Amino acid sequence: MLAKKKKKANPEINASSMADIAFLLLIFFLVTTNIVEDKGVLVRLPQWSEEPPIDLTLNTRNVFTVLVNAQDQLLVRGEPVKIEDLKTRAKEFISNPGRREDLAESAKEAIISLKNDRGTHFKQYLAVYNELKAAYSELWNEEAKKRFRKDTIEECNKEQQNEIKRDIPFVLSEAEPTAFGEEK
Repeated sequence: MLAKKKKKANPEINASSMADIAFLLLIFFLVTTNIVEDKGVLVRLPQWSEEPPIDLTLNTRNVFTVLVNAQDQLLVRGEPVKIEDLKTRAKEFISNPGRREDLAESAKEAIISLKNDRGTHFKQYLAVYNELKAAYSELWNEEAKKRFRKDTIEECNKEQQNEIKRDIPFVLSEAEPTAFGEEK
């Protein structure tokens, strides 16, 4: 008699529930993952208009020009300035406490013009923007203290805040960036 050969059993893995497990894992990661929203500079842009812009001739006395070159260096009204001095210079320009002829006629007339190079690092751009915004914030807080005896403008009611911001409006004009390395 011939011996019968036994068939070897092939081990198999039941994969029918793998799709279910993968689906459950996908749902788990979608539910538990935090999606971080990028935060940027909040700027209210003007409304779109089909009309061509009005040609304004500005008194150069009222324009505080800030140029940032590709090497992240500042040029304020034609003079090199360190970032640490920018807020103080901007506050002095806007408020013009000594009624100097080379600074803004009034806070309502003051315009900050910011122009950067395409090679300017975003970190430097934000630092410059923050310093300029801080100059206005300090002026608003000083005005709140003087007019309404409040430490900050946030402590004032909406009507008082609007009154202060009407007298010291935040006017920042951003010019088209120059080509990489054009501003020295």
